[in-house]
Amino acid sequence: MLDRFERWLESVPVSAERPGVASLVIRAVEPSESPILEHDFREGAADAAAVVALGREHRNADCAYEVEAHWDLWQRDPGTGLWERHPQRLLLICHGEAYDNGAAAESGHFLADLGLEDLYTGHAGLLGTRTGRSDPTDPVEAEFLARMADEELLREYHDKTRQNIQQLMDWMRAVEQALPVERSVLWSEGEENLEARLDEILAVH
Repeated sequence: MLDRFERWLESVPVSAERPGVASLVIRAVEPSESPILEHDFREGAADAAAVVALGREHRNADCAYEVEAHWDLWQRDPGTGLWERHPQRLLLICHGEAYDNGAAAESGHFLADLGLEDLYTGHAGLLGTRTGRSDPTDPVEAEFLARMADEELLREYHDKTRQNIQQLMDWMRAVEQALPVERSVLWSEGEENLEARLDEILAVH
């Protein structure tokens, strides 16, 4: 499992500004237990091989290995309205077969927390083919929607978000080439079917 975890980590298109792995946390038995190891690589970000070598010192089927890294995504500065590629945190988790009463059998051995879903789905339902959006109650959201009434700004918003989605899809394909993937699932709290939502946004030109 750790050999495959190493190959998974190697597939990540890491940030140009913050390359490598930032930290490693190893947990045993279940999530409520205190970590048996917390290692910070911030003084010199480590590569996948170095991280997994450290993990092998605590190699057990009832352990989980949590790695923090970063990749670059397009993000809009709400103050200036300008788009820039900035490092976005990734949490990459490997679950041993016996960890948390064998939860990996249902949830998967590898999990990636990609951060805010707005980076991939857009905000306020603006992107894609959806209609019938509700009126904003928050002044910040109202101002944002007023800006997006400009077709050129909305087109740019759509383009940058599509690039973020494409990066995610490209990474998923790279993982499928690097590992014997049986199944993969895209999931979020805000979308009933995240994969369909992303396909919808990619399909609009």
